[in-house]
Amino acid sequence: MLLPLLLLFADAVHAQQKAWVEPTFESLGLYFNVTSTPANCRLQYKESGAGQWRDGHWMVYDPREKQCRGSLVLLKPDTAYDVRMSAAEETAELQARTRSERFPIGKTTYLQDAPRDRTLRITEGGDASGWHLVTPSPKTKWVSDVFNLSDNNIVIEADYVVLRGVELRNAAVHAIHIKDGVQNVVIEDSHISGWGRIGGARVWGVNTGSDSAVFAGRRAGRLVIQRNLIEHPRGGANDWESGHPSGPQAITLIDSSGGNVIRYNTIQSSDDHGFNDGIGGGSNYSFEGSPNRDSDIYGNIVSHCWDDAIESEGANRNVRIWSNYIHHTFVHVATAATAMGPLYIFRNVFGESRLTHIDPSGGMMIKTGMNTVTVNGERVSTGLGYRFIYHNTALQPRGGLDVFSSHELHNAVTRNNIFYSRGRSYPPDRGAPANDFKNDLTGGYLGGGFVQSMFLPSQKLEWYLAPTMKRIQWGRVEFSANGQKTAITDPMIFGANPAVDRGVPIPGFNDAFTGAAPDIGAYETDLQPLRFGREMAPGFQRAPWELYATETP
Repeated sequence: MLLPLLLLFADAVHAQQKAWVEPTFESLGLYFNVTSTPANCRLQYKESGAGQWRDGHWMVYDPREKQCRGSLVLLKPDTAYDVRMSAAEETAELQARTRSERFPIGKTTYLQDAPRDRTLRITEGGDASGWHLVTPSPKTKWVSDVFNLSDNNIVIEADYVVLRGVELRNAAVHAIHIKDGVQNVVIEDSHISGWGRIGGARVWGVNTGSDSAVFAGRRAGRLVIQRNLIEHPRGGANDWESGHPSGPQAITLIDSSGGNVIRYNTIQSSDDHGFNDGIGGGSNYSFEGSPNRDSDIYGNIVSHCWDDAIESEGANRNVRIWSNYIHHTFVHVATAATAMGPLYIFRNVFGESRLTHIDPSGGMMIKTGMNTVTVNGERVSTGLGYRFIYHNTALQPRGGLDVFSSHELHNAVTRNNIFYSRGRSYPPDRGAPANDFKNDLTGGYLGGGFVQSMFLPSQKLEWYLAPTMKRIQWGRVEFSANGQKTAITDPMIFGANPAVDRGVPIPGFNDAFTGAAPDIGAYETDLQPLRFGREMAPGFQRAPWELYATETP
C-alpha cells in the first residue's frame, strides 16, 4: 500500500526531504519522514531567539508514508519559530515562519470603469513580491449586479490577486469563480448575495447544486477568504424531508491543492433560502478534497444550512477547525472521510441543529465515515486519519441529537468537550484501530434546559462557565423549612459546575489555562472571549460597500 500512496499523494517537492513545514498565519503543519516505526513522535517549539522549549501536541505516525506529521496551532502571524521533532533515535530541527497577514501590493486596479452588469474577468495577476489589488476607487463603492443574466460576477484566472471591498449581486451560478489551478487569491471585506440557481431536491428533478458565493475549481489553493458577509442566495436547499439536501453553498473548494485560510466570515440566510453546506466542497472520499491539507477554518459564523455547516472531507491532512460559531444546521462539522489526517477540531461552539423545517429533532455534531478507493489496483481505506477533537461546547436544548454520526470511525481522540446531548455520545466500537474518548462531559438527561445553567447569562455569543449549575439529586431527600420537616423525591439543586477546572492539559491547546486545571468546553475562565464573524475580526474596519453611497468618484 505504501508505494502507490507515496507516488500519488505525496508532495513531489518534498518526497526526498527529511522534514519540512507548511505555514499559515497562525499554524504550522509539520512533516517528518522517518525510517523506523516509532512508538511516538515528539514535537517541541519556541519563538526563535527567545524563550524556553515548549511541548507541542504529539505528532501522529502514518505507516503508509513512514511519516510523522502534526500541527502547531494558536501561533503569532509573521513570526519565526524553532521546531524540534523526534521519533525513536531520529531527530530533525528546523526554523519556520508563519505567514504574514500583509500582502505587498505591486499594482492596483480601481473599478470605477469596470462593467457592473456583466462578468468582470481578472486575468492579470502579480507575484509574491507584488500582488494585484482589485478594489473600488477611494471613498466609493462598487456594486456588480448581473441580474441573473451572467453566470458570474467575477472570474479570477490569475495568481496573486487581492479582491477587496466589493458588493456582488445576482450571479446566475457562482458570484466569484476562481478557475482551476489558480493559486494565491485573497477575497476579503466583500458582500455577496442573490447568487445561484433555484436549487432543491434531486427527487424534484433538480440536477444542479453547489452554486456558490465563492467557488474554487480543481487544484486551486492558497486561498484566503476573510471578513466577508455572505448571505441570502437566490434559491435554497431542500431539507431532509425530501432526501439529501442540494442547493447553494457559501464557499466551495473542489479537490483543493491546500494551504487555504477561511476566517472571520459571517455566513447567514433564512431557512427558506438555506444553504446545502456553508463551507464545503469535494471530493469527500478521496485523498484530496476540501480543504485538503495545511488549511485553517476559524472565527466564522455559519448558519442556516440543511446539511453541513462546515464540511471538511477528503485527506484532511493537517487541517485545523477552531473558534467557529455554528448554528441552525443539521451537521455542525462533517469529516467523512479523513483519509490522511490529522484533523483538529477545537474550541468551536455548536448551536441549534434540526432535521427539517417541521422536525426539530436535530442531527449530529460531527459526521464521520470511511470508504475505500482503488489505487493502482489496490483497495485503500479513506478512513484511517486521526481526528483530534478538543474543548468544544455543544449548546442545549435544541442542539445536536448525537455527538457523532453512526458511520464507522477510527483514530478519533476526544478531550475536554461539553457533549451533553439527548442521543448517543460515542459511536459503537468497530474494532482496531481504536478510538480514544476521555474526559468529556456527556449525558442524555442533562441534554435539555439544565445545560443552560452551566453558562453565565450574556447577550453576546459568549458561554463562560457559571460556578454552579442545576442538577438532580436522585432519591428521597429530607429537609427542614419554616420549622417543619418534609421530603422531596429527586429535587433540583445547585451544585458545582463539573466543567470548571476539570479539564486535562493538552500541550499546545490549553497551555494558558487559569485556575487549578483547564476548564472543559470552548471558553476558559478569565481569558478573552472567542471571536466570531467579520465584525469581530482583529482590526476590523467597515468596508466600502457599507460606508459609501456613491458608486462613482
